[in-house]
Amino acid sequence: MNLLNCDDFWQFACDLYSKGDMQTRLLDYQNQQGKNVNLCLLLYYLDSLKLAVSQTQLNKLEQSICEFDQQVLKPLRATRAYLKANQTEIADYAVIRKELLSTELKLEKQQQQLLVEKVNTLTLEPDSRTTNVMLYVGEL
Repeated sequence: MNLLNCDDFWQFACDLYSKGDMQTRLLDYQNQQGKNVNLCLLLYYLDSLKLAVSQTQLNKLEQSICEFDQQVLKPLRATRAYLKANQTEIADYAVIRKELLSTELKLEKQQQQLLVEKVNTLTLEPDSRTTNVMLYVGEL
């Protein structure tokens, strides 16, 4: 069994997200394809560790965060978008935006923890040619 560490994954994700056009690419996957950024980051992480997931395992990872995504993160993002669109009418918009972003970041970290907990229940196969993220976003 491959036991991943939440803190190591978080650091990897933060580093990768800040590189080049990665933020834009990941947000495009989210906004145009409905993909989950944290799951993409996990799949990139697994690629870096040369561990492959199967389609069945990928489905289990998606299921493990689906409710959290639908009930927590998506409504928060919708709230942020609404406030941004109406910021001229919102007192203390800048302060509220900053606090919402901080909360969203903490919740993203929580979702990553859910993913690590789930992936640690799976048996992953070593594979030097892994393209886990392409399995998810459908680009080979």
